[in-house]
Amino acid sequence: MVFKGCGFGGSGARIGELVFSTGMIGYPEALTDPSYRGQILILTNPLIGNYGVPCVRRLKNGLLANFESESIQVEGLVISNLMPSSHWSMCYDLDQWLRMHGTPGIYGVDTRYLVKLIRDFGTVMAAVVVSEHVDDMDVHGLFDSLKGAFYDDLDLVDRVTIREPILHNADENRDSPIILVVDCGVKHGILRNIVGRGYSVARIPCKSDPTKYIYRYDRVVGIVYSNGPGNPIKLDQTISYIRSVIELDIPILGICLGHQLISLALGCDIFKLKYGHRGHNKSVINTLSNRCYISTHNHGYAVGFDSVRGSGFRVWFIDPDDRIIEGLIHRTKPIITTQFHPEASPGPNDTTWIFDLFIKMIERRT
Repeated sequence: MVFKGCGFGGSGARIGELVFSTGMIGYPEALTDPSYRGQILILTNPLIGNYGVPCVRRLKNGLLANFESESIQVEGLVISNLMPSSHWSMCYDLDQWLRMHGTPGIYGVDTRYLVKLIRDFGTVMAAVVVSEHVDDMDVHGLFDSLKGAFYDDLDLVDRVTIREPILHNADENRDSPIILVVDCGVKHGILRNIVGRGYSVARIPCKSDPTKYIYRYDRVVGIVYSNGPGNPIKLDQTISYIRSVIELDIPILGICLGHQLISLALGCDIFKLKYGHRGHNKSVINTLSNRCYISTHNHGYAVGFDSVRGSGFRVWFIDPDDRIIEGLIHRTKPIITTQFHPEASPGPNDTTWIFDLFIKMIERRT
């Protein structure tokens, strides 16, 4: 199928998995989320761009204040209406920002119909093309390219993880305890939540051995496995390292992709959802307290419910709409995981207490 609209942002053709997010705001954060690498994003809110894009601002520890990574991560953007921008904190409008990063966007498209197709048939590979001349678009060539394109087969983490370790010191204490963050495409919001609680962060590449860095940094007190893009089953080396780390009995927190990797390391199964959960208006229920929270989701895979038996995990959070597992807590080991993003503050602070719980786990062992 071919959908025609008006191009904006960068020019050219990009191929990716077509997904949608139900968030009404937050497009600067969504577009810079590394978990969207390899995907073309549809925003279901019909009015996008009205508050523009904020300036790039870094905190003292080098973390970004307004974005989740250093660049736009999506392959392309699909929206219904591109709105004029007006906000006191903006530096660019959405068109300018996408153009700066070379990311193509298209508006004037029936996004409701596109989302209905995805909900009926599941996520599909797609191409977004922006060109000054319609004759320049090789539609048949793009369809040929799509035949050999499979999101699940791509090693997307390798495109977003860091190459060398990076240390982010806590703002007021450069000798503070260190939490090791295995960077599979980590959002800066996760890092800000850790350093904001008085801990330094040592970011290490996703496919490196964490035990090597535990001995390099003598102040490591906990490990976080971050979010990231792609199929978790492709990261077999990382999964093997997790099994070794678990034996050290050090507190571990897994978020999104990290939740899936830790689950795989302990024998759980992973399956792909028909069209995933993406948005910052998703409810989750804490099975231990029966309380409901509003949370932010961005995942296309999930842990199989039946596979949790025998893993040592207890189901911690579930999605009340489709009963998908949204969090696990280990019965005997200091391990907690969330499929949702506790740092994203949609409520605005509904689940940031997850970090406080992780810190308490660390304090009990130090």
